[in-house]
Amino acid sequence: MLERLMSIGHGLSNVVVFVGATLLVCLTASACSGSTSSTSEETTNAQATTAETTSDDLNLPAYARDLRPQIEEQMTNLRIPGALVYVDVPGEGTWSQAFGTGTLGADTPITPDDHFRIGSNTKTFTGTVILQLVDEGKLGLDDPVSKYRPEVPNGENITIRQLLNMTSGLFNYAEDEDFNDILDTDPQKVWEPEELVQIGFQHKPDFSPGDDFHYSNTNTVLLGMIIEQLTGQPLEKEFQDRLFVPLGMNNTLLPERSSAAIPDPHPRGYMYQTNVESLNTSELQGEKAEQADESAGEPNDVTDDNPSWAWAAGGAISTLNDLIIWAKADATGALLSPQAQQERLNWVSPPPSADVQYGLAIAEFPGSFIGHDGQLPGFNSFVGYQPQKDATIVVVTNVFSAPDGSQPANQITKTIIKELASMSGEETTSAESTNST
Repeated sequence: MLERLMSIGHGLSNVVVFVGATLLVCLTASACSGSTSSTSEETTNAQATTAETTSDDLNLPAYARDLRPQIEEQMTNLRIPGALVYVDVPGEGTWSQAFGTGTLGADTPITPDDHFRIGSNTKTFTGTVILQLVDEGKLGLDDPVSKYRPEVPNGENITIRQLLNMTSGLFNYAEDEDFNDILDTDPQKVWEPEELVQIGFQHKPDFSPGDDFHYSNTNTVLLGMIIEQLTGQPLEKEFQDRLFVPLGMNNTLLPERSSAAIPDPHPRGYMYQTNVESLNTSELQGEKAEQADESAGEPNDVTDDNPSWAWAAGGAISTLNDLIIWAKADATGALLSPQAQQERLNWVSPPPSADVQYGLAIAEFPGSFIGHDGQLPGFNSFVGYQPQKDATIVVVTNVFSAPDGSQPANQITKTIIKELASMSGEETTSAESTNST
């Protein structure tokens, strides 16, 4: 789950496996247009210079001294252009480091101030606002969706809770092939929420409400529409007023749907596949699969593709420092009543996987880290907080997936969690990563 919840950002429908868990947070559709002019040698050289910009090893926490060479090796093996890594473990120390480059073929280091698209981490924003509205008595978790959106098929039997915890059975519009083809051929298209959910409604439900779990961006876009309906305000304003301003997240935003811009400074975002290709598998095929390294070719630059198709499910932009703030606020319910947070952490039964649990737009990963991951064309991220130890992990990368189909931020996070577990004498499970659309 940490690989596709650490990845339900690509097209918002992929499912990830994290240390043996299938996490669902990535967006499935992943449009890619344009290409880079860099060489893989330049990428490797940019990554190799990382150590020169960091503190002396003796000033690093012990776990960071062990982790840094492992992550540098992953940067090379997974052909990750750039990454930001933040780990804070009280009693063991805090480590923050930038790896690699923000622009292939140019001397543009990733910086802590960079803005990144955060994919399905946006779902935690949408889920929090919905729960605030529950606290305010404006809707109930067990209200039927038809009370607010009568156009939803079988909406009288689908609850707000089931939209939040991905048990509604509604088809994920991001898995529709025609939709993905449009993302590939018209990456600047501005999508309206009504268009997106209608794509989902045209398909037969995956199962009856409450009978199973399937990660669906249709659920979260519906929730965004309900927020606008109940508040009378654009979703981006509700996020700003209810979440970002109270927490001091001054560099986080949900852009207007017409905008494909990312605030400066920001890296370029890259992707190896088209959206249609990603529907079948996130792994490279044919000759590229034989040598999933430099021979796989250069990734496409998808930085400027319009993310309106992800909207409430994955369209937000943030920075490392703001995500650090959000990690704890989200996991501890800082903006919710204790009752609402307790509801939020009621995990789906049966869980999405053996090692990852999903609640109301939030997940619990191996190592008891609570948060989400996100994947949107060009970017991959993980945000997690462990209440027991007051520990935080945030990882962001400027590539959607590696040539072998793995999710870069999730792979780095798995390495971090394994190292922390080893340091404390704990054990983590491991399993082959699997991708599912």
